[in-house]
Amino acid sequence: MSPRTAAAIAREVASGRVSAEEVLQEHLARLRAWEPKLGAYLRVLEPQARARARAVDAKRGRGEALGRLAGVPVAVKDNILVRGLETTAGSRVLQGHAAAYDATAVRRLLDADAVLVGQTNMDEFAMGSSTENSAFQVTRNPWDADRVPGGSSGGSAAAVAAGLCALALGSDTGGSIRQPASFCGVVGLKPTYGRVSRHGLIAFASSLDQIGPLAGCVEDAALALAVIAGPDPKDSTCATMPVPDYLQSLGAGVKGLRVGLPKEYFAPGLDPEVETAVRAAVAVLGGLGAEVREVSMPHTRYAVSSYYILAPAEASSNLARFDGVRYGRRSPRARTLEELYELSRAEGFGPEVKRRIMLGTYALSAGYFDAYYGKAQRVRTLIKTDFSAAFQQVDVIAAPVAPTPAFRLGEKTADPVAMYLGDALTIPSSMAGNASLALPCGRTKAGLPIGLQLIADSFCEETLLRAAAAYERAAPWPGLPESAHA
Repeated sequence: MSPRTAAAIAREVASGRVSAEEVLQEHLARLRAWEPKLGAYLRVLEPQARARARAVDAKRGRGEALGRLAGVPVAVKDNILVRGLETTAGSRVLQGHAAAYDATAVRRLLDADAVLVGQTNMDEFAMGSSTENSAFQVTRNPWDADRVPGGSSGGSAAAVAAGLCALALGSDTGGSIRQPASFCGVVGLKPTYGRVSRHGLIAFASSLDQIGPLAGCVEDAALALAVIAGPDPKDSTCATMPVPDYLQSLGAGVKGLRVGLPKEYFAPGLDPEVETAVRAAVAVLGGLGAEVREVSMPHTRYAVSSYYILAPAEASSNLARFDGVRYGRRSPRARTLEELYELSRAEGFGPEVKRRIMLGTYALSAGYFDAYYGKAQRVRTLIKTDFSAAFQQVDVIAAPVAPTPAFRLGEKTADPVAMYLGDALTIPSSMAGNASLALPCGRTKAGLPIGLQLIADSFCEETLLRAAAAYERAAPWPGLPESAHA
C-alpha cells in the first residue's frame, strides 16, 4: 500500500480518522523492511517517536487544536541539530557530540506536532553529490540499489522515496536537496536564501547553505515550507518578511505564466533521455497555457569553477572550529597543542572534506585572494545579474536538475572533477540565492527517475509551487518504487 501524503496524514490525525500511533506504526513497518537495504538513516528514534505520537494523540483526545503537521512522520538530515541527540554531519570529527539545542527548523516541525522518526545519512559536512562521502555508511537509491541516491541529502531523499517517512529536511548549498530529489523521484525545494532560518544548521558555506524540505508531492513541500519558513532573531541572515500561505497558490494553474528555457542548460553533455523528458515537461506546461520562451544565461559556464572556490573558502573558515579543543574529536595521541590540532583534524575529517579545506585555504591565502576568491565573487555577481535579467522576461525558469540520472555506486569516486560537474545545473541558482525546486518528470528506459528543475526569483516560492503543482496534476508521478510497496 502506498503511504499517505503528509497533508492527508495531518488532516486524518486532526479529524480522528486515524491516530498518530497508527501512522507511525505503518512507517516503522516499512522502515524495518527496507532500511537495511537502503541505509537511509544514521539513527532511527523509535522510542522517542512512539512517545511523541502518543503525545499527539493525547493532545487531540483533550480537545486541543493540533498543529499543521499533526502525526506526520518526519526525518532530519544529520547536519541539522536535534537537542540531546548525536548530530555528526556525517563526520567522525563530531561522533559522540550531542546537540545542545534544536535547530529553528526542527523546533518548528515539532511545534507543528510532527513526529521525528530519525536522522538521515549524508555526505560528510554536506560535501558530496552521492552520499558516498559519509563517514559511517553508504546510502542506496530505492529505485536501483546499485546506484547512488544523490547528495548530500541522499538519506533524506531515499527515506521519502521509499516511504520511510512522509517528509524530510535537507540542506542545499549547491544542489544538495534538488539533485537527490531528482535521482530518487521526489520533490525537493531549495527556498530563497534567507527564507528559512539556518540557526542550528552545521555550516558548510554560510552564504549558500539553506534548509528545505523533501517530500512526496508538491502539496507536502508547500506545507513543510509554510511551517519552517519565517523570521528568526537567532539568524541575522533570515528575512523578516511575512510568510505567505503557500498552499493557497497551488490551484492557480499556469495560464499566462511565462516560462523560460535557458539555452545554456541544454548544452552538450546532457543525457539525451534527460533532455527529452525535460523538454516534454515544458511542453506540458505550454499545453496548460504557459508561454514558453528561450532565455540566455551567458555566465552559466563559469558557475562550477567559481562555486568550487567560494564554497571551499567558506568551508575552510567554518571548519576551523573543529580543532579538538572545545568539542568534537580530540586525538588521544596528541602531546602538544599543535599535534592536537593536526591529529584531531587528520583523524576526524574524511578525504573530500580535507580536499575542500585545502582548496579553500589556498584560495584565501596571501597573494592568491584577489586572483581566486575575489574573482569568483565577481563572477557570482554576474550570475546573479543573469538571473535578474531573465526574470525581467519570464516568471519561472525550467531546466534539468542534473545532466544525468542516478549513476552507479563507485562510478565517480575516483574522479572528483566529474563529480563536481554533476552540479553544473543546480549551482547557478544557489549562487544567485534564488528559490528553486526539483520534481519528477519521467523515467529513463532503465526505470530511473528524471527531475525537472523550476527556478523563480527571490522570495517567489508561491510562483514556483504554483507551476510545479500544475505540472504535477497534469503528469502525476507513480509514487514509490515498486520494490518499496509494503
